[in-house]
Amino acid sequence: MIVTYLGHQFFKIQHGDLTIAVNPPSKTSKFKSSKFGADIVLASIRHEDFNGGAEDMSYGERKPFVIQGPGEYEVKGVFIKGLQGHSGYDMVDWINTIYTMTIDNMRICFLGAQDDKSLSAETKEGLKEIDVLFVPIGGEGVLEATPAYKLAVSLEARIIIPMHFDPKNDFTLLQTFLKEGGSKGGAPDMIEKLTIKRKDLDGKEGEIVVLSPQLS
Repeated sequence: MIVTYLGHQFFKIQHGDLTIAVNPPSKTSKFKSSKFGADIVLASIRHEDFNGGAEDMSYGERKPFVIQGPGEYEVKGVFIKGLQGHSGYDMVDWINTIYTMTIDNMRICFLGAQDDKSLSAETKEGLKEIDVLFVPIGGEGVLEATPAYKLAVSLEARIIIPMHFDPKNDFTLLQTFLKEGGSKGGAPDMIEKLTIKRKDLDGKEGEIVVLSPQLS
């Protein structure tokens, strides 16, 4: 599995011939998008910063299946479950969909625009045995760095990927998140892409991986 971070909460996840776009911004968003063909599009909230749909993520003959809310889905052999959360993004109350899916025998969880409101018992029950967790740290309607780390630890994820921050302007947010994880400060180590297989998770427990936004 290859994970590429495209800024804000926009990720490209590839496994073999399968491509998933998570929270791609719409054309009307202030955040920059990146054009590629996706088989599946996941949108956590129906806001232009997260909700580029089939039109935006179509390329050539590739037309994506778009998922925009809670429920259970099976697309191209991938079982995806959307769990209900809450977001206060852009000073509006949203139903935030938290997505879980299994790719290459790895259980992935994408918290989306989740804020600090308590998760329901049903949602918590669906967030067990997480291998790779994507967690927002930017505040202003989503989780801030400290509660984001606490939630990530409570979910016992093997790998934690922070998102929803600008590495140029929100450096202090990232530093705070990393310090919660035991970092002694300084410039964080960033990688361009995460390439990972199931065997690479052995021995990992709450390891933070910081991806550098790759915008074309």
